[in-house]
Amino acid sequence: GIVGALDMKGSEAERCAEAFLLRQRLRLIERNYRCRYGEIDLIMQDAETHVFVEVRLRSSAKFGGAAASIDARKQAKLLKTAQFYLSNLKQIPPCRFDAILMLSTDNKHIEWVKNAFTA
Repeated sequence: GIVGALDMKGSEAERCAEAFLLRQRLRLIERNYRCRYGEIDLIMQDAETHVFVEVRLRSSAKFGGAAASIDARKQAKLLKTAQFYLSNLKQIPPCRFDAILMLSTDNKHIEWVKNAFTA
């Protein structure tokens, strides 16, 4: 059904985002990290910084497009999930939240928003 198609598009978008970030010299730490608070699409490393990445695919730019879809509630869930992830590390690295925004999975329209929001 439609949900299955959206899931397929979502995972395709995440693969495109991962490939894009790898080309930007980031290193993959984990994909689809889940805990009781939520899920983080990609956890990457940019030099010493851990980067928590939210991947957004939108079929149109209406209503603010992909960036506007990361609302305060979603940000709070991402923050709690990241805090839980970090609580399992021996040492807390510098961190940031990035967003990868796409209109399609053709790799032509990727917008990388560093520090998409702050903790």
